[in-house]
Amino acid sequence: MATFLYRVGRLAFRRRWYVALVWAAVLAAVGLGALKAPGASDEEFSMPGIESQKAFDLMEERFPGASADGATARVVFVAPSGEKVTAAENKRAVEQAVAELADGTQVASAVDPFQAQAVSKDGTTAYSTVTYKVGSNDLTDASRTHLEQAIDQARDSGLTVEAGGTAMEDGGGAGGLAEVIGVAVAAVVLLITFGSLAAAGLPLLTALIGVGVSMAAVLALSDALGLSTTTGTLAMMLGLAVGIDYALFVVSRYREERAKGRTPQEATALAVGTAGSAVVFAGLTVVIALAGLAVVGIPMLTKMGLAAAGAVVVAVLIALTLVPAFLGFWPNAVLPRRARKSGRIEASSENNGGTRWARFVLRRPLPVLLLGVVGLGALAVPVTDLQLGMPGDEAKPTSTTERRAYDALAEGFGPGFNGPLTVVVDAKGDDDPKAAAETIAKEIGATEGIVSVSPARFNDVGDTAVFQVVPSTAPTDEKTKDLVTAIRGERPGVESETGASFEVTGTTALNIDISDKVQAALVPYLVVVVGLAIVLLLVVFRSLLVPLKAALGFLLSVLASLGVVVLVFQQGHGAELLGVEQTGPIMSLMPIFLVGIVFGLAMDYEVFLVSRMREAYVHGESPRQAVTSGFRYSARVVVAAALIMIAVFAGFVGESDSMIKMIGFGLASAVLFDAFVVRMAIVLAVLALLGDKAWWLPKWLDRLLPRVDVEGEALSHRSEKEPAPDTTADLEPVRT
Repeated sequence: MATFLYRVGRLAFRRRWYVALVWAAVLAAVGLGALKAPGASDEEFSMPGIESQKAFDLMEERFPGASADGATARVVFVAPSGEKVTAAENKRAVEQAVAELADGTQVASAVDPFQAQAVSKDGTTAYSTVTYKVGSNDLTDASRTHLEQAIDQARDSGLTVEAGGTAMEDGGGAGGLAEVIGVAVAAVVLLITFGSLAAAGLPLLTALIGVGVSMAAVLALSDALGLSTTTGTLAMMLGLAVGIDYALFVVSRYREERAKGRTPQEATALAVGTAGSAVVFAGLTVVIALAGLAVVGIPMLTKMGLAAAGAVVVAVLIALTLVPAFLGFWPNAVLPRRARKSGRIEASSENNGGTRWARFVLRRPLPVLLLGVVGLGALAVPVTDLQLGMPGDEAKPTSTTERRAYDALAEGFGPGFNGPLTVVVDAKGDDDPKAAAETIAKEIGATEGIVSVSPARFNDVGDTAVFQVVPSTAPTDEKTKDLVTAIRGERPGVESETGASFEVTGTTALNIDISDKVQAALVPYLVVVVGLAIVLLLVVFRSLLVPLKAALGFLLSVLASLGVVVLVFQQGHGAELLGVEQTGPIMSLMPIFLVGIVFGLAMDYEVFLVSRMREAYVHGESPRQAVTSGFRYSARVVVAAALIMIAVFAGFVGESDSMIKMIGFGLASAVLFDAFVVRMAIVLAVLALLGDKAWWLPKWLDRLLPRVDVEGEALSHRSEKEPAPDTTADLEPVRT
């Protein structure tokens, strides 16, 4: 591996113009494809194998032509204090607003609340459901403007008017400001780390090129592969983070080799052969973790994982080819300013911060290990109270009209009104479908916790009925989950009595089913991903205990990060500091996101740190010396890489969307715990306690595993023959 990548780096350096032109052509090609591709539309969310999805599919089949996936807006009208919406003047204002809402070019219908009996019992609140012919992503700016203007006109009459629903979504996810903040912080960290504008700019430039290629490819393939605008969000986030990190490690190793007196070409080849090997295996662990999301069985999540895995592959290829090509264009620009001015390159100090920290841990391995494990364990305790769900409008800031509409409906119609259950009755083959549907509705309506049951609506054939059930509790309340379970538990008795079958769906039931499926898939996902990664790390480190230690450390950091997410977003501790106005259940996909993404990133730091220690150990140093040597060379760069990751993810905490805020906070916390507590403290302590045993591998397993030479042992013989003086740049190495 190291020898092959050495040749790749050397070739990229020598043929830099060809490499640069190839990447420029690739970027132009996918960019042109993205421009010509039809715009990505709404992605049809599906979750095979759950009852909610089966019920939805049945509705699609039995009610053909119904715009089930069309955008909707629920406009809520609240009368002034002491008045009712049924008063003549207020009623006229509501009817005028509904007529105006129905006049939109993309509007399919706008329901009059007085005809549909959509008025609260106390007469203070009414609502109109506006249905559109297209999905929310396909709504034009004119349609959104028309909706807002109709709401503003209704407010002028003195009514309080708010709106929620999918039509209020702007279609944009995380982006823009979050990425700008992440890149800006990354630039500062790189500048401090390298002390050179060129060295700081090169990882940023190559990472942005990689993200450009990845995102253009996602857009170009959106129509062919059924990708949506949200599919690329994870690819952009991870592509930017790992793209900077991978280039950072190659550039850092290049500077280190130059400090040893290598020529620019030889230093580049050695950097790609050694740091590039770590990049390849680190990238593979990330790809395994992301591709493993397919185990969960959610098509949208699978597509997001594969798109992000593709972005990571692009980042690896750029680090191995384009980065060495750029080093060929500017071989001295990435060196520190003092080196360029004085004509001497400073070698890494024997007593830098990394060395001092490593020696500190090596002297006190047991206390450091216990402190790290107990600290992360304490942070993980709130996970025992974890409640999964899908936060909706109730989790949005009170400054948004969606949140105010949610609160107004809850106050006027009850907390369960915002999350009604949809019951689909399949009476095909029944002698009297209407009687069967009425019996099922009556049985369900008698269940404790049900407030109301709507009249059944039949399809044209008359063999399928749909009605809505309003619970007495809020959509995210645990009692609502128990209610859904109770209703489904009544099915065998009802089916035997009527001969008809029914299924429960709707947004609330769908979220409950998703949570259950994700929880069931978490253990198999962990087994697949961690198992494959352990095998990969066995090949990399040729050790049995190091991969196991890496996996256990990862579990600690993931549980601790999930614990602080529960602490803030569910229990509300410190929530106001992050702008979280409403606590509630944790997003159902959050554990999967954390496990998948953080596992890949955690293995990044493991590979980068421990591969340098393994390299020193293989080259003859004692276990303790190898730990110190490896940490001396890699600690500063790993700290910079972790800070960049944290900056990129923390940028998303500033987003108004609570789910994006939660993902950003969780990922930033996980990287913080994993990089600084697990990899830079617990790992050192464990290696110090194990000594030579850390690198033990049974002989039979040693014979079975392929040899990939990640530590660059073959390159050490080659580099010994290389002339020491760097005649190309006329710079002399000096140790400080």
